[in-house]
Amino acid sequence: MVLLHLARNVCKYRGEDLIAAHFDHGIRENSAEDAEFVRRKAEEYGAECRIGYGGLGAGVSEAEARRARYEFLYSVLSDACGKNGDLGEIWTAHHVDDLVESVVINFIRGTGWRGLAALDNQKIRRPFLDSKILHKPMGKKQIFDYAARHELIYREDPSNSWDEYLRNRIRHKMNEDQKIDYTQKMQLYKLWQRQKSVKAEVDQLIDTILPAKGGVWRREWFKDLEKNVALELLRRGTQRIDIEATRPQLENFRQAILTYTSGKCFNLPGDRLIKLKRDEFEM
Repeated sequence: MVLLHLARNVCKYRGEDLIAAHFDHGIRENSAEDAEFVRRKAEEYGAECRIGYGGLGAGVSEAEARRARYEFLYSVLSDACGKNGDLGEIWTAHHVDDLVESVVINFIRGTGWRGLAALDNQKIRRPFLDSKILHKPMGKKQIFDYAARHELIYREDPSNSWDEYLRNRIRHKMNEDQKIDYTQKMQLYKLWQRQKSVKAEVDQLIDTILPAKGGVWRREWFKDLEKNVALELLRRGTQRIDIEATRPQLENFRQAILTYTSGKCFNLPGDRLIKLKRDEFEM
């Protein structure tokens, strides 16, 4: 609700159109009430509203829920602005506390140095973390303060308290210990900004040496490549064909390149098969 209020003011100032996009995952029995709440508020603001329905069920994983949510958001952008969506932006309400939790999750999962560059997607804009929109980033406390100042009504998602989700367990532990204050969160935020710049430089450099999309990769390259360098190349290569693989998945891919016999296929996320020939393969 705070993001919608902020976006309404920004769009009004810029003379741009605003669409409130809400995805009902179908995880909770009362989730339709949230969707109706968003629809009424968008109507009050004079904004178009698009609501998607997932019907995912209570047992769905965080990853599957996120995939379905972003598929919906990209479809709204594409429908409103054309296939590439170049004339529009997707805004999400991730804030400083979300950033801290994401970094912790990444480190727990062993994502390496890129774990500090969480929530970095060029197609997604996050105003609460964007110094070009706000004078300084906002955490959950600042968002609650904003809602109080502007007398905004909102609904609290009860699944935020469910401990079956790793993110919630981390959040509850940090709140319980009170070991990380806003100043420390801002220190991590500054590291995050720096790491995003490093990541962009690394990706740009890698793009200059990778085969073209759909081009031939030589298996012999990976015999002498240091493991972390090889994983960076494979990460960027898979991203260019719209595959987001985890570090363990990329390591399995590297091992397949080194050991699979000719004609055998490696299964990447999304059931995308890479057929390995004797000396090469294509992505």
